[in-house]
Amino acid sequence: MSSSQSSSIPRPSLMAVLAVVLIADVLDLVDGTLTSIAAPAIARDLGGGAGFISWLGTAYTLALGVFLVLGGRLGDRFGQRRLFLLGMAGFTLASLVCCLSVTPGTLIGARFVQGAFGALLIPQGMAILTTLFSRAELGIAFSVFGPALGLSAVAGPLLGGLIIDADIAGLGWRPMFLINIVIGLIGLPAAWWILPKVPARPDVRLDGPGSLLLGLAMLTAIYGLIGGAQAGWLGWAGVSIVASLLLFAAFAWRQATAEAPIILASLFRSRGFVSGLIVGFAFFAMVNGLVFITSLFLQNTLAVSPWGTALRMLPMTLGIIVASAAGMALIPRLGRMLVVIGLGVTLFGTGLLALAIGLGGGTHLIALSGALFVLGLGMGSCFGTIYDIALGDISTEEAGSASGSLSAAQQLAASTGMAVMSATFLSEAPRLAGDGALLLCLAIAAVAILVSLPLVGLMPRAAPAEPVH
Repeated sequence: MSSSQSSSIPRPSLMAVLAVVLIADVLDLVDGTLTSIAAPAIARDLGGGAGFISWLGTAYTLALGVFLVLGGRLGDRFGQRRLFLLGMAGFTLASLVCCLSVTPGTLIGARFVQGAFGALLIPQGMAILTTLFSRAELGIAFSVFGPALGLSAVAGPLLGGLIIDADIAGLGWRPMFLINIVIGLIGLPAAWWILPKVPARPDVRLDGPGSLLLGLAMLTAIYGLIGGAQAGWLGWAGVSIVASLLLFAAFAWRQATAEAPIILASLFRSRGFVSGLIVGFAFFAMVNGLVFITSLFLQNTLAVSPWGTALRMLPMTLGIIVASAAGMALIPRLGRMLVVIGLGVTLFGTGLLALAIGLGGGTHLIALSGALFVLGLGMGSCFGTIYDIALGDISTEEAGSASGSLSAAQQLAASTGMAVMSATFLSEAPRLAGDGALLLCLAIAAVAILVSLPLVGLMPRAAPAEPVH
């Protein structure tokens, strides 16, 4: 929609649309952060073991990443409003199943369904905004997202820890998912009344087989990684890894031959894009894995309560928010050097955390908080910059596919990192004790950063002049 068309829509309506889209993004962010705090309590209640904890943190982001690009295409084909409503309704119902789950398998399945409906929900909001808002209005709209999502990132873990410790009506962790249900019940009727009908485009082609191959490849890879870390790499874990490699090869062939691939083949001829994709995947896998195992370490090893864990991890979240805000202002001036700085600070923060744990400072609030704050500063410096810079050499025709692919890769990296780190931590904790297991995971994170740093030099020097959304 042009600027003149968007200006004909009353201002309250535009702001109401922005509020509804924000509700969807907050729903996604809060859901992801809640379970990072709640995993040990849920496992104790439902009787799940180490594998259950790993899958609990992985199932949601795995489904979200696999179906994210397909969800965006489905919105184009059938109409964003329709898919937004379907996604929010399905997400809310899946949250109800999570709340009522009495077995580990049911909860993991519900988390996967949540992620799948989230993949239908999240892309539609951005598409609706870009259709309704003029270029100038989009800048204002996007400036609202940072503070709102930053507040949600802080509130999610704190709220989750508070709910578990409060043990409302003896329900333990279950009221956490009631938050999703309440948000969904508010957002669904609001979306029904407020969101405009954007015309569907029946000519948009979908790559269902490609999405299926990617999903199966990721599922078998993560099953093998979790199983291999816990029970050895022989047997089903090894078979699963081999199967995932074959499925990834089939996915690559599909993308090279399909009429409407999930990822345009031309993107893989861009050195800057491929380098950014690899650096980003390694970084987001490492970040999400570290956040998850830090929560596990505090609760399982140091016996900190969920609420206390959320408070001790708050410096990391604050560091991420501060650095993310600064990074958006610095990226035009520093370009890819900002990624180098962010990775360097993250590596330094990882070392500080290892030093605090190794010297017995894990129980000392000041030492732990300082290390986590520095770690958060490094993470935040890279969050909004790696993939922005990876798009620096992409043509206008490739921008949509590239941006969607990077968003999906970020979620898949999150699921991979949580699976690898949590499985490693939980399997090694009995042998190395909690401190040693965390130090091992920090070493893995450090290696990931050191391997990624040289690749930053192959990325574009700067982000695109115009943001790609």
